[in-house]
Amino acid sequence: MSLTLYQHPLASFCHKVLIALYENDTPFKSSLVDLLDPEEAARFSALWPVGKMPVLTDSGRDVVMPETSIIIEYLDRHYPGKVRLIPEDGDKALKARLWDRFFDLYIHVPMQKIVTDTLRPSGENDHRGVADARANLAVAYRMADDHFATQPFAAGDSFSLADCAATPALFYAGIVEPFDETHPHLAAYFERLLQRPSVRRVLAEARPYFHMFPYRSLMPERFFEM
Repeated sequence: MSLTLYQHPLASFCHKVLIALYENDTPFKSSLVDLLDPEEAARFSALWPVGKMPVLTDSGRDVVMPETSIIIEYLDRHYPGKVRLIPEDGDKALKARLWDRFFDLYIHVPMQKIVTDTLRPSGENDHRGVADARANLAVAYRMADDHFATQPFAAGDSFSLADCAATPALFYAGIVEPFDETHPHLAAYFERLLQRPSVRRVLAEARPYFHMFPYRSLMPERFFEM
């Protein structure tokens, strides 16, 4: 087994890559990273100085691969499975990459801004930044709801890289800024994602850590029962 994924089961961007791995039953070793442990954080920083999870290593090809979208494209190229996460058709591939960026930048990042602001020391909260993040989510939700009025998956008819990105972004964003009652097409799309075995497996692995999520009290109880 040459692939190792350095990750934490609660981390949203790690979910994105785990879904890609589980979609294709790709063999890999999971290395849990505890960034609160100084020694472990230092070891991880030596691997990838930016210090952001996840990171994939491939001992068979002597590769260290960071950044979720690049990791998934690497897997699709060198360890392809039954689910092609980057469509072979060039135009469809561009659509998948576009919606991957959409979910990462316009839903995932604002969601993280809202969540991490709760971890700031008292008096250092960025109220304007959080308000802007919520406003950005409102725009993104509206755009996504329009898109999924006619599209079963982000890039069209097939599950792709973009849906790997969408799943954790919508999972956590829907807790801090719910969309289920206001954006029916987006909500229906999210329900389709939740039915995939890869997604259910990722959430099952994350469940023991849900108590660490700052907005735990707002998490729908069904997430603890899936």
